[in-house]
Amino acid sequence: MKYFLILICTLGSFVTLAQRITISGKVIDRETKEVLPFASIGILGKPIGTISNLQGEFDFHIPANLRNDILAVNMLGYKTYQEPAWTLVGDSIIIRMEKSTQVLKEVVIMDSLKGGDILHIAISRIEENYPDKPFLMDGFYRDLKKVADTYISLLEAAVKIYDEDYREPRNKFKLRERVGLKEVRRSLGYTSKFTSFFDQDNLLEDLLLNNNIRYRQFPEEEIFFSSLNREKDSFYNGHEVFVVSHSKDYLLRLYIDKVTYGIIHLDYENHQQDELEKKRGLVSKFVWIKRVIDFKLYEGKLFLNYLTVDSKINWYDTETGELKFETELLRQLLINQIIPNTNERITSREKMKNYGLQYQDKEYNKEFWQNYNVIKESQLDKKIIKDLERDQPLEKQFIDE
Repeated sequence: MKYFLILICTLGSFVTLAQRITISGKVIDRETKEVLPFASIGILGKPIGTISNLQGEFDFHIPANLRNDILAVNMLGYKTYQEPAWTLVGDSIIIRMEKSTQVLKEVVIMDSLKGGDILHIAISRIEENYPDKPFLMDGFYRDLKKVADTYISLLEAAVKIYDEDYREPRNKFKLRERVGLKEVRRSLGYTSKFTSFFDQDNLLEDLLLNNNIRYRQFPEEEIFFSSLNREKDSFYNGHEVFVVSHSKDYLLRLYIDKVTYGIIHLDYENHQQDELEKKRGLVSKFVWIKRVIDFKLYEGKLFLNYLTVDSKINWYDTETGELKFETELLRQLLINQIIPNTNERITSREKMKNYGLQYQDKEYNKEFWQNYNVIKESQLDKKIIKDLERDQPLEKQFIDE
């Protein structure tokens, strides 16, 4: 099932907890006051960062020795927000992002490029724009399982991810990264009778395989490239950006730097209705999948910033065709820190097992999670927490699991 979902689209801390400060805030549009989810928050020129949640909120834990550095907030279509970090410590702040009003230059040669031309160039330059030497990433992973309108399980993990480079792999569906599991916490919902109707493999490793840029998962037929549209150009981090899209059969939108042709952001949505597998007298049908991939620039290379995949599958009675229940799986990976050009490797002892994270032997470390950069819980998460705490508080579930 996991390969089908891919095929359809073709630091931890290095300082002690006592040496950290926290910047909390909310990112909104200056004019409309609308919240801005998935804004990138980081320290200028440093390999650490976080993102805002669906309500635009964030908690950013940083080493205290960076208090005099500049905090930067970036969002597609907006000017970069910058302020000294020390001025933002304390009460929760409101960051008002201003839409970019910069007038686009009139470019004769570039303006003649069509959507397919732009993506062709971008794919050909992946090895130039992305890491070409071994690197490590420190990341926060979360997956949520939902049956009908009820959330049944939560798993969160702190991980290290090692990769050699962004060279094109021979097998586009075989994981190249090596993943080390640092910490994990999980709710009791993993014992639910519905759990078996979700993939039992390592969902984090499967999530990494959804990186279309890393694994070159784009159709190769020329009909695909000729179908791409070039939309109105945009801005990101002070740079002009091409916007290329596809809307037939599925939705795909790519944001590509106009100078380097680096792909900095990808949105994908597919609503095909296909039969997947049979289990216990039921047959599953794919309903939709939504994918977001975002990159950030560090030392001249684009590194993964965050990756999210949300998928829905319905289960029907094989004889009557009656809908029995709906399942939804949300997976998120946020990269907190990048260590480029590293000599460090993930040892066999550190390496995460290939089977599901919920079965891996790691005790809950409460002190660690108190100061670790995660995707902040929001008002929208109250429903999730209420569902998951039907039997007992999550904190106790983390300990008991």
